[in-house]
Amino acid sequence: MTDADMRKLPLESLHERHTGLTPLLAGAFFEAASVCLNRHHNSPVEMEIARNGGTSTRLAEFQKPDARILNAWANDIDTTENGAYCVSLGAMEVEEQLVAVKRAETLSGADWYVAPIGTTPDDLERCLRLEVSGLDTGGRSAVEARLRQKVDQTRRGASNLPAIASVVGFKERSIAIQRVGDDE
Repeated sequence: MTDADMRKLPLESLHERHTGLTPLLAGAFFEAASVCLNRHHNSPVEMEIARNGGTSTRLAEFQKPDARILNAWANDIDTTENGAYCVSLGAMEVEEQLVAVKRAETLSGADWYVAPIGTTPDDLERCLRLEVSGLDTGGRSAVEARLRQKVDQTRRGASNLPAIASVVGFKERSIAIQRVGDDE
């Protein structure tokens, strides 16, 4: 693996590494992320990842959406949510060595169960809940405010599993990640 490969944010083919995703779902998430990133940037774009009190930078490459893709993803709310799943799961993989193993149940306080690479979905004791949100506009303060909301949401969830909150700011080119409890 080259230094350039190590700096990439893996957005394509997430299903090959995240057992909780199918090829079609991963492809849809990648399309949505491409639309969201294309709204403000050209590919490739550097994304700043803030976690554990530090920052790193990863390069996100995406397809320029054609008219058909833009028409399919014309609902800004759904597109931003699905695009954030893609970007956040890619960041979890390279920054935390965690992959999606299962979609979380309603009222769990999260969207996904993530676990160390190689974990099966049957081994929930090793899983963490991942709550994801995306913002199409707004700066760093908007991303940080949404992260606080998502941390609170995971605390209210009907689960005792540890949690991580992640917010993707598409215009800001940022991903904020916080393990719940890290701020206490």
